[in-house]
Amino acid sequence: MKLLMLGGTEFVGRAVVEAALERGWEVTVFHRGRHAPPAGVRSLLGDRTAGPDGLAALAGGSWDAVVDTWSAAPSAVRDAAGALADRVGRYAYVSSRSVYAWPPAAGLAEDGPLVAGSPDDEDVPYAEAKRGGELAAGAAFGADRTLLVRAGLILGPYENVGRLPWWLNRIARGGPVLAPGPEAAPIQYVDARDLAAWTLDAVAAGLSGPYNLVSPPGHTTMGGLLDACVRATGSDAELRWTAPEELLAAGAEPWTELPVWLPPGETYDAMHTADVSRALAAGLRCRPVAETVADTWAWLESLGGVAPQRPDRSGAGLSPEREAEVLAALAGG
Repeated sequence: MKLLMLGGTEFVGRAVVEAALERGWEVTVFHRGRHAPPAGVRSLLGDRTAGPDGLAALAGGSWDAVVDTWSAAPSAVRDAAGALADRVGRYAYVSSRSVYAWPPAAGLAEDGPLVAGSPDDEDVPYAEAKRGGELAAGAAFGADRTLLVRAGLILGPYENVGRLPWWLNRIARGGPVLAPGPEAAPIQYVDARDLAAWTLDAVAAGLSGPYNLVSPPGHTTMGGLLDACVRATGSDAELRWTAPEELLAAGAEPWTELPVWLPPGETYDAMHTADVSRALAAGLRCRPVAETVADTWAWLESLGGVAPQRPDRSGAGLSPEREAEVLAALAGG
């Protein structure tokens, strides 16, 4: 297979490239040159935000498939897909479960109502951007040649958003750790490498249409994730499991200050109860949480504990001072 990866030097894109190379595929990476691509690829430099000239490097060549993770202006997907439609077999767009209209019902499948979007949009919020990207890919390639990978929370090595790296670094420091309960609350995420493997399998099999892509319900829990962090780091951390209502009363912010965690309610239902039966039937396999956590820790240690950070995302997690403040408020309550 000949694969064109739009991006491919960071997180999900890099996982896709490495998975394709492991399969012996011929991989071309189109990127801006800000990060070195994996060894073994053909590298094309360009900038999708620079107008028609930014895509000049894609003027020649043909590929069996293209994978695109773009999450900004849908017009960039429109322009790239339009330029490639006659020279690429299939378009796999890594979208998001954020495209479902809010609030998505618990257990929502791919036929749920969607947010509005346009392939011609420029600067729009994330959900509308991803929906516009879906529409742009489909408009250029047609429904039968377009695969929409609606990912949920993505974790694993190369993460540049800061969620699992924050938990690993915090737990590695040891001491009492504010642990958001319920400990047994199921969580859904997908390892970037499992997303990559499934996407390449789906492209090779000629699949099309939308697929929710996160781990099946019950794959792990909040307790399973944090216990895996303790084991991977070898830390003496003491997880202080705290009920959601106590955390909220103490002013702790779900998701941002305590990454991955959401209290019971519609936001939890939206993020951690997706119906993924369609992807499972199409071969989705999710590695154990212990493997995702251990491999992410090994990668993080190789970087001296400092993970890369996307410039368009704010850092995740409580500061040590803020955590101490919340723990003190809980103790005093």
